[in-house]
Amino acid sequence: MNKTGARVWLITGCDKGMGYAIAEAVLKNGDRVAATVLQPDGAQALVDLYGNSCRTYQLDIRDKSRSREVVALAEKDFGQIDVLVSNAGYGLVGAAEETDEDEYRPLFEVNFFGAVEVANAVIRGMRERRSGHIICITSLVGFVGLPGFAFYSASKFALEGYCEAIAAELRPFGVRVTAVEPGGFRTDFAGSSLVKAKRVIDDYAESSGQVRQYMQARNGTQPGNPVLLGVALCNLVNLPNPPLRISFGADALEKVKEKLNRTSQDCEKYEALTLSTFFN
Repeated sequence: MNKTGARVWLITGCDKGMGYAIAEAVLKNGDRVAATVLQPDGAQALVDLYGNSCRTYQLDIRDKSRSREVVALAEKDFGQIDVLVSNAGYGLVGAAEETDEDEYRPLFEVNFFGAVEVANAVIRGMRERRSGHIICITSLVGFVGLPGFAFYSASKFALEGYCEAIAAELRPFGVRVTAVEPGGFRTDFAGSSLVKAKRVIDDYAESSGQVRQYMQARNGTQPGNPVLLGVALCNLVNLPNPPLRISFGADALEKVKEKLNRTSQDCEKYEALTLSTFFN
């Protein structure tokens, strides 16, 4: 926390939806926000509403050099970054076989490599100050692989692995790391922001095909409130020992618990086979 007593948050992907809601919740909580936006003019209504407490920076998260530049600018403008919320990203729906390289590689550039570059740029300052909190917005499907989200899920699984590793690396320096796994939230994720694989294979009609239809039908009716997620993250950073992972939404919590139970049962059931690979 800086000398003013207010935390400084760097939040990516604040044009709309979850990023905007998180930024507004943080500002209402009395903290300050460095918000990145994709639009070329870098404009954001939050600046007009909250004045000097909020500044915006244009950032295409795929641009590694610009990510470093934005972090440096935010540190110069605000003095330091206390909390990073790596939120920028988008969804891709389609079975793995339906999805072409030119559809899934750009997804990884944003959801994984872009998020990692921003985090890596922030880490040095946090490490040197021996404080800070890195929050990566992953997904329910970043912990539980679901049909129709093969590559989106893979990009978020990769981000969760990164979070788990850097959490261990940064713990000695007082820097905390949390992977946030939202379920369905009422944002534009399932609307115009969602990319659909161009190829459709009839054999997947009952799996990925169902998911395509479900996402379209569910858009605008998801149970999760992004405003309340922002409030929850404000509470999260105040915890003395925040979790490495946390799910938000009853749908996410149910699926995570199912996977944990299934994994635990498999460990017990196949323990003999697991241990059969050791030298005598």
